[in-house]
Amino acid sequence: MCGIAGFWQSKALDERPVEILERMSGALAHRGPDDSGIFHEPAIGIGLAFRRLSIIDLSPEGHQPMVSGSGRFEIVFNGEVYNFEELRAELEPRRWRGRSDTEVMLEAIERWGLEAAVRRFVGMFAFALWDREQRKLYLVRDRIGIKPLYYGNVGGHFVFASELKAIRAFPAFAAEVDRDALASFMRFSYIPAPASIYRNVQKLEPGRILSIGGPNERLVFNTYWSAVEIAREGLQSEIEGSDHEVVEQLEQKLSDAVRLRMLADVPLGAFLSGGIDSTTIVALMQKQSSRPVRTFTIGFCEDAFNEAVAARKIAQHLGTNHTELYVTPEETREVIPQLPAMYDEPFADSSQIPTHVVSRLARRSVTVSLSGDGGDELFGGYMRYSRLKKIWGFVEDVPRPLARSLARVIRTCSPRTLDALFKRLPAPSELKPSPGDRLYRLADYLQAHNRNAIYLNALSQWTKPDQVVIGGQENGSVAHFMEEQSWLTSEQTLAMLTDLTNYLPDDILTKLDRASMAVSLEARVPILDHRVVEFAWRLPLRFKIRDGKQKWILRQVLYRHVPAELVERPKMGFAVPIEQWLRGPLRNWAEDLLAPDRLKRDGYFVIAGVRQKWEEHVSGVRNWEHQLWNVLVFQDWLAAQSSAATNSDRDGSPARAERCSLP
Repeated sequence: MCGIAGFWQSKALDERPVEILERMSGALAHRGPDDSGIFHEPAIGIGLAFRRLSIIDLSPEGHQPMVSGSGRFEIVFNGEVYNFEELRAELEPRRWRGRSDTEVMLEAIERWGLEAAVRRFVGMFAFALWDREQRKLYLVRDRIGIKPLYYGNVGGHFVFASELKAIRAFPAFAAEVDRDALASFMRFSYIPAPASIYRNVQKLEPGRILSIGGPNERLVFNTYWSAVEIAREGLQSEIEGSDHEVVEQLEQKLSDAVRLRMLADVPLGAFLSGGIDSTTIVALMQKQSSRPVRTFTIGFCEDAFNEAVAARKIAQHLGTNHTELYVTPEETREVIPQLPAMYDEPFADSSQIPTHVVSRLARRSVTVSLSGDGGDELFGGYMRYSRLKKIWGFVEDVPRPLARSLARVIRTCSPRTLDALFKRLPAPSELKPSPGDRLYRLADYLQAHNRNAIYLNALSQWTKPDQVVIGGQENGSVAHFMEEQSWLTSEQTLAMLTDLTNYLPDDILTKLDRASMAVSLEARVPILDHRVVEFAWRLPLRFKIRDGKQKWILRQVLYRHVPAELVERPKMGFAVPIEQWLRGPLRNWAEDLLAPDRLKRDGYFVIAGVRQKWEEHVSGVRNWEHQLWNVLVFQDWLAAQSSAATNSDRDGSPARAERCSLP
């Protein structure tokens, strides 16, 4: 895993280009602490910077930027192409300088052309390729969006990097907040691609190649892999066969994906939460390993958030070399001041905190860790998929006037009153816990006009973010995406495709990348091998959700290796008790960030809307943890940016803000 950055200057710069590249590279040192490199062509104005985390071919022959054998191409590459040995054999005979996947990539591009080569790469990648012959710069991102890549126009110069902090290091960068992107963030807790928090800076979307022939020329985008087209083709050619045959096929594909991701010249392990996804990955790793696999779990003192006991039993059954660390709430909260620097833009999925803690634990022993991310989106793991079908079926059958009346009746009682009422009554499982908040959500659903509106509501924190962000109007990219998928007849399939193309890359994979790379740990995701993704979309829905079981087929693979009783328990997720923290140890921190005079001075939020939710939350009238966490994350990020800008103005160079510890 590495970090890349670069630019194509349109005019002379006030500083020496090499010094700028060194500064951009330095901002990414955490992504690549083992080596660094710079390439600059003064006559053209192209500059490339690289930071290396050595994983395969630890020798100097893996150094980047790397030039192709003919001298035509120069590359900086973040990620891994796992099938490089197979490609290398196809490209023989050739005299190789080393045994890195980067060298194989360059030769494949020379031999087959860029797009044809990329279509054959199995892996996770984001890279920049300079073509001297055609004088073109290419940016390429992997199919699923596992690795990040930002680009934009800064003062007339084309600039790109793995993380925004490297773009901020470019001279005259204007850190202008995109209020429309902020509105989207308030809805989703992340900023959907292609937007970023800054105006004039975008994310390259998954499965795309960007090409540019000059720093001020038109950007050209080419899609070499589309999740929508894969879904369309898969649903038109569904797999036929018995349950046993189809389960066997999935196990073979997952086993091969795991095998490829176990290739490394450094210590390797896996995260083990004890859930279906991570346990499946660890089981398939252990099956193919000649020695105990290193596994890592963190435990919490709060039983409602603790999966460590289950993970330990699974590790004992599989015979892994297991490391378990119980962390206190105080240790977990110590991560919060690091989040603005870690994520560079507001990001409010609170599971980012334990993800970073477990990454830090793993990094003490290994350099690479496999993760189970992707199973929910591909195999129907989220309960909201089944709930969407039930809720839309109910709402569709209820006459509009009656639905509106039911919503009004629900809202005649406060959530606290409803909670007290349901404590005395047997409540359906869907309403536990927090029946009051869930019934209020149902009231929102009852007023939805179609299935898209229901699912968008289910994904939303602030359901009307334009009304809380001053001057912000969300771009509606996720809603627009769902509208374009009207050809899908299944509500559940629509939800899974929406998550695969939006929530997965922009939330789940962003969280994993930043949390792990902050400690120079490479995280690999076998379930998101594109061949597994393509196979999953050929599965009829009954293989994903059956008899009330989510991820039915993945469970069948797992049951071949682990007894069902070790993994069959309610899904817990990887969360922290933000609700209670905001009323307790984080209260003073939050009150400072949400103070009326501060909100007025910063000028991004409608004060009355934010303060009402804060006061209701603190008093216990409502649980607004997710909505408030979004505001707090942005306010904390904004303070960090302001502090960094002040320090930069003081000494003339970008600086990282000093952060205070939380209680």
